[in-house]
Amino acid sequence: MYLHLGQDYIVPLQSVVAVFDMDTATASKRTARLIERLQDEGRIIELYDDLPRAAVLCDTALGETLYLTGVSSQALQRRAEKKYAV
Repeated sequence: MYLHLGQDYIVPLQSVVAVFDMDTATASKRTARLIERLQDEGRIIELYDDLPRAAVLCDTALGETLYLTGVSSQALQRRAEKKYAV
């Protein structure tokens, strides 16, 4: 199954490692360091217009990628639980 992240991006559900709410994610020093490292490595894909509402960390054979999306973490959770397929 696949998870729709917004703006025509989908990822295999099995590659999703974590979903972070951006309102609280950067409060953690570990999460902030993760985001900074992935930014430095060019592994962040921005899928939002105004501000990101959630971050989705995926791990594939090509490595870690962080998707910043305008879709809320609650909506992503509902999509994953319902096995929302595109």
